[in-house]
Amino acid sequence: MKKNFPVITVLILLSLLGIIFFQILWIKGSLKSEAQKFKEHVTMATYQASVDLMIEKGNLMPLTKKGGFIFPSERLQREIYKPSITQRYSRDEIRDIIHKAFTKQNLEKIPFEFAISSTSLIGDEIQSDNFYKLYSDSANNNPIVLPLESPPGSLSEGISPSELLILIVPHAKSFIWQSMTWFIIGAVVFTIIIICAFFITVRALIKQKKLSEIKSDFINNMTHEFKTPLATISLAVDALKNEKVINDREKMNYFTGIIKEENKRMNKQVETILQAALLDKQEVQLNLKKLHAHDLITSALNNINLQVDEKKGRLEVNFAATNDVLMADDVHFTNLVSNLLDNAVKYSKDDLRIKITTQTAGNTFKIKIEDNGIGMNKETVARIFEKFYRAHTGNLHNVKGFGLGLSYVKTMVEAHRGSIKAESILGKGTSFLLSFSLAKI
Repeated sequence: MKKNFPVITVLILLSLLGIIFFQILWIKGSLKSEAQKFKEHVTMATYQASVDLMIEKGNLMPLTKKGGFIFPSERLQREIYKPSITQRYSRDEIRDIIHKAFTKQNLEKIPFEFAISSTSLIGDEIQSDNFYKLYSDSANNNPIVLPLESPPGSLSEGISPSELLILIVPHAKSFIWQSMTWFIIGAVVFTIIIICAFFITVRALIKQKKLSEIKSDFINNMTHEFKTPLATISLAVDALKNEKVINDREKMNYFTGIIKEENKRMNKQVETILQAALLDKQEVQLNLKKLHAHDLITSALNNINLQVDEKKGRLEVNFAATNDVLMADDVHFTNLVSNLLDNAVKYSKDDLRIKITTQTAGNTFKIKIEDNGIGMNKETVARIFEKFYRAHTGNLHNVKGFGLGLSYVKTMVEAHRGSIKAESILGKGTSFLLSFSLAKI
């Protein structure tokens, strides 16, 4: 797992980058396609408008006199010299015709500016209000220019057009982006989902890697914890086979006492592991009763006194709480306090000092346990309540265990509906602050 972890992470990262890259290409291609489609619709609408203008123009001038005959030469003259678009239509009428053409192409909400321009030097010209301003900005606006040719079937068909229809759709790119809004949102959401999936996968891999490391540490610690007492028992059994020891009652008692103590030690370690398993399954049932917390803390202090004396340390106790009645399980509450005190002794320096203070704050009972031990860095403080986690102790090799003590403490504190907080300074010591709700009297 450790060897494959970087490779797997790189592969997932490359896959993520590939997906994002193809998403960008897809959006870019879709925008290009949508821009082409939009341009085609505008061009078709412009063409339709030019046709409509010329048809309307052709219908404005009657081809025959009432009750009279028109000579072919006169007919040709009328066809060729019909009044221009600019002479026949007002600016608003031209806008209406163009708008109808846009509506047929489903572009009724698209704004436009137009101009009717003559191809001759002396012809007239009609412009919409903002046409010249947009026409000047050729970088952002592409005008569509169509000749206004005579309708099919007229005598003037095929003659060079005398007028041009110029049409501009301002800010066409913004309309294209608007039409692509849902596609882009979908692509962005999909990309976010992929990124989240990548994050969750990598986090799971990191967690799995940590679990693998924890498992290895646990197996190493367990092997060490059981190997030492087994070796001691083996040596004691070999000593008991010695004839000199058999004939010496005092030595027999000494070695059998060692075997008994080491056996107790192994049983205690097994019990710790089994207790952790029960906590995982949430099968531990607390027998909650109204108890005085000071009595339970005193019981824990009695269990730790011998170890403190052995290290020539000192305990400072200050029961300042005015009310110490809690709903607690006497066994587990005493054990959690004992574990904290035991850690204070284990990770102590030469001049051991442990200070226990209690106080009442409103409806809360607080216990503070401080020591002047080796302390911890911020990373260790953040992880000390994790199961099987053990802080690195440098050259301190006499500290043993499975990394279950503080995990048990946190679980039991929470089971008593309390909270626990750890503060530590490397090289100066550690303090634990426990808070519990007082029992209702």
